[in-house]
Amino acid sequence: MMPRQNLPGVLVGYDNSDDAGVFQLTSDISVVQTVDYFPPIVDDPYTYGQIAASNSLSDIYAMGGQPKTALSIVGFPAKGVEFSVLGDIMRGGLDKLNEAGVALLGGHSVRDDEIKFGYAVTGVIENNNIKQNSAARPGARVILTKPLGTGLITTAIKRGKAKAEHVQAAVTAMVQLNRRAAEISLQFRVDAMTDITGFGLIGHASEVAKASRICIHIDHSTVPLLPGALDYSREGFCAGGLTSNQEFFAPYVSIADSISSEMRNVFFDPQTSGGLLIFCQSQDAAALLMNLNAENMGAVEIGFTSEQTGRLLTLT
Repeated sequence: MMPRQNLPGVLVGYDNSDDAGVFQLTSDISVVQTVDYFPPIVDDPYTYGQIAASNSLSDIYAMGGQPKTALSIVGFPAKGVEFSVLGDIMRGGLDKLNEAGVALLGGHSVRDDEIKFGYAVTGVIENNNIKQNSAARPGARVILTKPLGTGLITTAIKRGKAKAEHVQAAVTAMVQLNRRAAEISLQFRVDAMTDITGFGLIGHASEVAKASRICIHIDHSTVPLLPGALDYSREGFCAGGLTSNQEFFAPYVSIADSISSEMRNVFFDPQTSGGLLIFCQSQDAAALLMNLNAENMGAVEIGFTSEQTGRLLTLT
């Protein structure tokens, strides 16, 4: 068990599996911090750097904050890989930081047999705009801003079986910043947000349901999927994280018998730089969707919330 602290100023810690920590600076403003890094999931180093940056920044956006600075985290082999590869990775990451208006202040590197890359990111957040996992309410509409399936597709890439058009669709989704989606969401009555990453849709939705003491109901037929995701699921290109997610979260979820096994895999599939899962008060949901999709985000309403009934999540 993680040791506990009781220090003044901590507004959001790790108790409810929130996307980032929040520390109060003034009565109005807090600092929001996160860190994330992972091995390559695509073949192109520059694209990998872009994805790593988008993924790291996403936690700040999901909390309702604005990322301001970043420190790079690098693991790189001492031999066997051209040093220019690291330059391409860092260039991809820096270009994405520039797009987000985030200053790279430095970083740290270690020798590692496997390449790893990511960022520790610091941002600012208004204290009245913090979007915590514990703040979702019954009666909200649930909106997802990106399609699922990146874990299945990147696993197919590793096995040399992914089609080029499927890879391109996944890359396009992963390099897209969640910046505008978050900015638009903050203009409406949104109670909570989280981003869909390593625990998959079911895992991250379950964390919100547990922290908020609600039940989340998802209509599986409305959930957007990347092209090829179901095919790769059917062919068994499932990442190890998918199996771990199933083992951990399945006891808290009720899934209709009519939902196929390949579709179930998608819901447990670990995502990289996934979309925002937004919990919006029902009276604002249509307007929020309209504004998101006016910028071609492909956002979809996938469900609603209710009072807690036993299981954290139901998929029908």
